[in-house]
Amino acid sequence: MANITERLSNNAAGAYYVDSSCIDCDLCRNTAPEFFKRDDEIGFTIVYRQPVGAREIALAESAKDGCPSESIGNDGQTADDAALATSQAAEPAESKGK
Repeated sequence: MANITERLSNNAAGAYYVDSSCIDCDLCRNTAPEFFKRDDEIGFTIVYRQPVGAREIALAESAKDGCPSESIGNDGQTADDAALATSQAAEPAESKGK
């Protein structure tokens, strides 16, 4: 099972991630190339784009379920959640209380 504390920092913000136990076997890149790619600098696969919508999430889940090293995780945070958190963090302090 993927470990959120071992999440690779190169993953796109959001629910899906690859952790440091990745064996870079290429299965997820073949199953869902829209979301997974190899990062040659670190030698692991990463999530470079979060899935959106039922079809895309089903593909990402298929890759997660097929991962032989169980290195793909889903922490339940959606791409929308991550975008909202980022935008709220960027708001000026005086506008947050309104």
